[in-house]
Amino acid sequence: MYVLRPTRVFLLSGIAAAVAFSAPASAAFVDDSKGVLDARNFYMNRDFRQHGAKQAKAEEWAQGFMLRFESGYTDGPIGFGVDAIGLLGIKLDSSPDRVGTGILKSDREAPKRAQDEYGEAGLTAKLRASNSTLKLGTLQPVLPALMRNDSRLLPQTFRGAWLNSNEIEGLSLDLGRIDRVNLRDSSDNEEMTVYNGGKRNIVLGNTKTSDEFIFAGGRYQWTPELATSYYYGGLDGIYKQHLVNLVHQVALGEGQSFKSDIRFARSTDDGGSNVDNDAFGALFTYRLGGHGFTAGYQRLSGDTGFAYVNGADNALVNLVQINDFGNQDERSWQLRYDFDFASVGVPGLSLMTRYLSGDNVDRGVGLSEGKTWERDTDLAYVFQEGPLKNLGLRLRNATTRSNYGTNFDENRFIVSYSLPLW
Repeated sequence: MYVLRPTRVFLLSGIAAAVAFSAPASAAFVDDSKGVLDARNFYMNRDFRQHGAKQAKAEEWAQGFMLRFESGYTDGPIGFGVDAIGLLGIKLDSSPDRVGTGILKSDREAPKRAQDEYGEAGLTAKLRASNSTLKLGTLQPVLPALMRNDSRLLPQTFRGAWLNSNEIEGLSLDLGRIDRVNLRDSSDNEEMTVYNGGKRNIVLGNTKTSDEFIFAGGRYQWTPELATSYYYGGLDGIYKQHLVNLVHQVALGEGQSFKSDIRFARSTDDGGSNVDNDAFGALFTYRLGGHGFTAGYQRLSGDTGFAYVNGADNALVNLVQINDFGNQDERSWQLRYDFDFASVGVPGLSLMTRYLSGDNVDRGVGLSEGKTWERDTDLAYVFQEGPLKNLGLRLRNATTRSNYGTNFDENRFIVSYSLPLW
């Protein structure tokens, strides 16, 4: 018999409380609400290839559930609403010698074992006035300065306040403060720190973690083809960052288009680190029917690599399945090909493959330049009709080699399904 453990009871009761809370509210509060259950079955195998690896492979299999509730708003000049999320991860297969995929929560003490289950429940209060919305509680921002990570079983979440305003047509403004992060393989709200893997060469002083991340900025759609943005992000006591972006897309004829995506970020210390980095990146994509051809270039300079909140995604153009090529002084390029099989009569089927190469990494005094390459392939299919409609299958394969980092081959197989509840 499958036992409903306390973690699951807590998650389910949290969602139920939010739904019950909405019942006596105004008609719009209830009528505009929606609930969705997302299921994600995730298998991951990482085969380590470098000499002297401490672990031969990381291999785990898990089932995840994400129950989401979003209310409408009460009537009046200031509308009130509430959102809720319940996250639950269940171990299907793991062992102490195969932990570390990031899809399961593992014990902190050795020997590390994947826990049978882990989860989180979050509530978000929201206020709306005109075309502006203030959210307080559990947040999942996807902004240049702060991007939640959703590349494993369960998504990363943050805790804080976020104001989004769309009072001027074409202009979206954001202002927020975050004080805690819940990592994708955790159920704990923790203080934040800066990512310092690879050869970032970031040195921290007395301030190792921070309970305040401030972000502010906006995006303006000048024309249907052109948009620009500026964002500021600062992890108190560790780093400050300014990010600008330009996206331009032009139609070249029937079934053809060309897109330019140009980004620049300036990162400096905030009194408790040596962060100093300029990051420039550009992606250019030509589309012809179902084909997509992309070329990208990224260049970093300064005393450190690129800084961002540990566990999150970032705005670098060469952030891919394994690497982001954001080390000190690193230069990298990528070539990518996409194909949408809908163009040949198979809607729902897509293919992506790319190759990236990076060099000029500062490995330290007396050492040769660091070099890395990565090759990715992604094959996905979403059923378009019938009893399996909206069921998604995705196979992701990656290989990376480096003269200073970890070498491995990786496979991920993901089965996903989204079920609207009302």
